[in-house]
Amino acid sequence: MCSLSSTNLAGMSTTRSVPTPATLDDLARLDPDQLMGLYHGARTPRLATLAGRMLAVPRLQKPHVKTWVEKFSKSRVFPWQGKTFEHQTESHGHGVNRLLGERVTWFRFETSVGRSHAGDFDAVHLDYGHSGNPPLIRKVKDEVREVAAGLWLGLA
Repeated sequence: MCSLSSTNLAGMSTTRSVPTPATLDDLARLDPDQLMGLYHGARTPRLATLAGRMLAVPRLQKPHVKTWVEKFSKSRVFPWQGKTFEHQTESHGHGVNRLLGERVTWFRFETSVGRSHAGDFDAVHLDYGHSGNPPLIRKVKDEVREVAAGLWLGLA
């Protein structure tokens, strides 16, 4: 899972032992099951320029791997900086990934609102089937939902 944020809000709060994250760091402290629970309860966002960070790779949760992924995703050498979205209508648009300190834009995508792959709710879908992308990237289908004001969580 990855997370995108347009703002950093006040600290994390909890209600009935369900974490309510306010920042990317709050999300990074959650395990994949908690992240999926938040994703299911999230809403379909309106998108803008978002900063991003990789949070979890569910199949790679062994402590030494998880620690390495967390450190790498927060480091200055982690290439992915987030996504920029441009919407043409409320349910369709396009965007691009920002890499290497936002000096490079790569892997264009089309956006649309539709049924999530994770449940019976809508999400913003990112379709990388653009002819300018490498063949492997064209098969990628991401989606995002807003888990708190200004804080988005995505499935890749």
